[in-house]
Amino acid sequence: MTTDATDTTITDEAVRSLHATSDPRLRELLAGLIRHLHAFARETGLTQQEWERAIGFLTATGQMCTDTRQEFILLSDVLGLSMLVETINGDRAAGATESTVLGPFHMTESPARELGATIDLVGGGEPCVVSGRVLSRDGTPLPGAVVDVWQADGNGFYDVQRPDVQPPGNGRGLFTADAEGRFWFRTCVPSPYPIPTDGPVGDLLRATARHPYRPAHIHFIVSAADHVPVTTHIFVAGSDYLDSDAVFAVKPSLVQEFTRTDDSVLAREFGVPNPFRHARFDLVLEQS
Repeated sequence: MTTDATDTTITDEAVRSLHATSDPRLRELLAGLIRHLHAFARETGLTQQEWERAIGFLTATGQMCTDTRQEFILLSDVLGLSMLVETINGDRAAGATESTVLGPFHMTESPARELGATIDLVGGGEPCVVSGRVLSRDGTPLPGAVVDVWQADGNGFYDVQRPDVQPPGNGRGLFTADAEGRFWFRTCVPSPYPIPTDGPVGDLLRATARHPYRPAHIHFIVSAADHVPVTTHIFVAGSDYLDSDAVFAVKPSLVQEFTRTDDSVLAREFGVPNPFRHARFDLVLEQS
């Protein structure tokens, strides 16, 4: 029997419509989503015009997505949802490297590179060496660990943003740690950069008087046998925007020194001009 729809009964009806959903987790998620969306509409007194504008915004967000750009991830990032989900699910044991957001630019595979190779194929930035070890929480090295890295160039752009300027794979590398769990590669010091603002997310930032900038960082995904993979960043100490990251992803433990190094012997060993910047840190994984 049908009932008159009111601003409370319609919520109950919508939730009851899920009763035949065979997947209990799907039913739980959808029921929660319905209740919270309906509560939001009631609490804010959402108007028809505002609802239509929101639909248009989401439609435009989907239309902005391509094989190399994910505007919905960007939207999730600037709303803090990506970092919230990561925080809820990224509870690590003491001593393990903390996780943070994936970001919208892990859209292509990183090319496999030899240890010590450069990921900076275009130059123009300040030369830098990144080195460290992949360890288990008890300090045991993890030989053969896979270290996937990607970063923007010295001008703050990823390869997929400027394919006419950067060759595919610039700023990206897939490295395998040596027998002592060590990794090292050459690159340029990353710089702060604005997230893309030429789409709906940029419109949202401007409407809310928010800046689009991220502090300088390098992305990592690190994995090893019998250990929990970690998706993380390393942020450049002293970078602008560490205290106002547009996607809320900075954690103090992930801020690392990129030390200016004047050592001609070490520069020759790494194959970089002297002086150079050197970031040294370990990536620590939790056993699975």
